[in-house]
Amino acid sequence: MIANLRTRFLRWARPRAPEPLPVVIDRHRIYVLPTATGLFFGLLLGTMMLGALNFNNNPALLLGLLIAGTAQASLIAAHLQLSGVRIAAVAAEPVAAGDDLALRIALETRDARSRRGLRVACADRATFTALDARGSAVELRLPTTRRGLLALPRLEFSTVQPLGLARAWAYAWPAQSVLVYPVAETNAPPPPAPSGGNAPPRAARAGDDLHHLRDYRPGDAPRSVAWKPSARRGSLLVRDNEQSRGGEMKLDWDDTAGLPYEHRIRRLAGWVDDAERSGQRYALRLPGSEGLPLGQGAPHRHQCLRALALLPGEGVRNG
Repeated sequence: MIANLRTRFLRWARPRAPEPLPVVIDRHRIYVLPTATGLFFGLLLGTMMLGALNFNNNPALLLGLLIAGTAQASLIAAHLQLSGVRIAAVAAEPVAAGDDLALRIALETRDARSRRGLRVACADRATFTALDARGSAVELRLPTTRRGLLALPRLEFSTVQPLGLARAWAYAWPAQSVLVYPVAETNAPPPPAPSGGNAPPRAARAGDDLHHLRDYRPGDAPRSVAWKPSARRGSLLVRDNEQSRGGEMKLDWDDTAGLPYEHRIRRLAGWVDDAERSGQRYALRLPGSEGLPLGQGAPHRHQCLRALALLPGEGVRNG
């Protein structure tokens, strides 16, 4: 019953569709209702007023009216706690399906009033924050179940400040999606043997054998600075070391033939992680695309996992 009423309410509650950020919570989208404590307080106050009228007790009537005015002011104060809050941006780093997504929400305010006890929630996940003129950033963890683009759900902002007699709440629905990686297969068989394993050594910043000294460049690690040669020369010199080329891997969709569709995606994701951990350059070829060229590093890994995450679902593919 309550779930049905809530579903019907959300159909006409503002906003009724996703909206671009930033969004300012104004009076048109704030809802206020008494809490359970507020309902009990109202019942107690009504009983007190009825008794004062029955016995014609003017001081009790005056006290009841003062308390009622305080309660009314608390409703307005709860409304003002949300009015003027600005949802500036939302962002999240990709995670594997099944892990919690850390959604970062940047909040600002158009005035100097401080807000305390702001609750940010989505479904059964919630967190609390405070907001002042400097703004605030809150992290809300959302569950993920499948790979691909996850459309952000409706976010609820609420408060019961200052007295807990009323609850004010409002919604924001960012028109934005976040990426969810496929789950990498664990204990997968080794990826295809790399090619070019006997290539000559190349200069790099890490290795066992000293290669040569070169001039310092911004971004070089302090531990790689050769201090004694630098002192003799009068300028910073950095050790470049020699390591053998780890080989190149060609990760091909056809190499996973015979596996179920989603399992093939998980295996390729596992191979991408294996290649990244081993320090090898790798390329990825997927059906219906030119694939990704040889590369290495966090940006290249992201591009590969993104391409795997955005592959169509098996039902769409077969349809």
